[in-house]
Amino acid sequence: MILPLEQKGHLYQHLKDTFEKTSLFEEKTWKLSPHAWPITPQQLDEITLLGQACLDFHKALETLYLRSTEGKKLLRNKNLFAPWIADYLDRGKPHHLIKHGRCKVTRGQLPSVIRPDLLLTDDGFALTEIDSVPGGIGLTAFLNRLYSEVNDNIIGRSDLMLELFYQALAAKAPDKHAPLIVIVVSDEAATYRPEMIWVCEELQKQGKRVFCFHPDKVYPLGDVLHVSIDGNPEKVDVIYRFFELFDLPNLKTLPYFFEALEREDVELTPPMRAFQEEKLSLGLFHHSMLKDFWRENLPKRSFKALSKAIPRTWVMDHTPLPPTAVLDGPLVGGKPIREWTDLSEASQKERNLIIKISGFHETAWGARSVTLGSDSSKEVWTEGIQRAVEMSERHLHVLQEYRKPKRISHPVYGDPETTFPMQGRLRLCPYFFVKGEEAELAGILATFCPADKKIIHGMRDAAMLPCQLVDQPL
Repeated sequence: MILPLEQKGHLYQHLKDTFEKTSLFEEKTWKLSPHAWPITPQQLDEITLLGQACLDFHKALETLYLRSTEGKKLLRNKNLFAPWIADYLDRGKPHHLIKHGRCKVTRGQLPSVIRPDLLLTDDGFALTEIDSVPGGIGLTAFLNRLYSEVNDNIIGRSDLMLELFYQALAAKAPDKHAPLIVIVVSDEAATYRPEMIWVCEELQKQGKRVFCFHPDKVYPLGDVLHVSIDGNPEKVDVIYRFFELFDLPNLKTLPYFFEALEREDVELTPPMRAFQEEKLSLGLFHHSMLKDFWRENLPKRSFKALSKAIPRTWVMDHTPLPPTAVLDGPLVGGKPIREWTDLSEASQKERNLIIKISGFHETAWGARSVTLGSDSSKEVWTEGIQRAVEMSERHLHVLQEYRKPKRISHPVYGDPETTFPMQGRLRLCPYFFVKGEEAELAGILATFCPADKKIIHGMRDAAMLPCQLVDQPL
């Protein structure tokens, strides 16, 4: 059920007042719309399949990484070895983090929350990233609840995000009736602290013991991690990590986290396994040497879904080649390239490519490292290539085919009484929570940016909306 047109002014004021009363992001605003984003049953089935495929991908990626680190063959019936995979995924990481990611305690540990970033194109969804430390959990839960007041078809219903988030965390302490769960948000991630505080407050209203703390407020008593609640120290059972791994040197109490984890005195999710947070894993999926590995280690449906959705992606490793060799990469002037710097001569049409840092760096989130070739001058494009080459010994970049989001229309408010059909492009961020072997969809955040914006992310000119199930697109 959607409010009739004559009530839109009241809906606008309700939305505006509600957002003003509840700060979810520090100093962030966006456009409002009377309608959640419409998703058809066919699209919902495709998104749900991709969520499960992303979980299957994470499982296979762990197998690939560990076999590479241990010098084991990758295929059952073929002597394929690839030590370079571990080199790629470990490059630039501190030794103690690499060691932790490989240790026995962390074996089999996967992220509890998985969020693929999906662009809606003329040919379906393009999966550009798989985020295991995603922002927006609180925002999406808040939007789902807010729009459920006027719409019965919101995907994730009113509080499913909160329910499944809690279940995913509490499952890490199965022997505890009421585990103490601490969401740890670093200063680097402070933009997202308000939404995590809101999540904790809402779960506390349900009697759940979930609290948001700065990393410095988690401390050891003896060998066990504690936080102070109402002035009293209490043992932490589960930590939800909301900070990136490149941020570890800034977190004074992190040595205690590692010690407690390796003694199995506390549970932490997502695990601090750096290989799970590199965009270059999408390049590994498309690597010609590894096709048989992915076929062997992924369910057929997941392999097919990922093959369709993931754009061609290459790892920009600056390694000298023999005189007769060429790079597995895009063509320039119809010819293969020998060095990544050859891309600087690509035509505007050939530059329909994105360069972005793979991970473990302060610019690896929020589109801060992105260079879109087709939208850049030759000078800016060349600078992006050169930066990737110069940084490759410590921080690898990826080159990804740019699948342009389709131009579509959706109503947004121009003023409290009127809407207008904004022309724009769409990114969908579905949130999946891991329950055993399954990835369960809890909600979808739609980011609808003006059509002239080539890189889609949260911004003042965008509308950020929950999604609703419809028979046909509105």
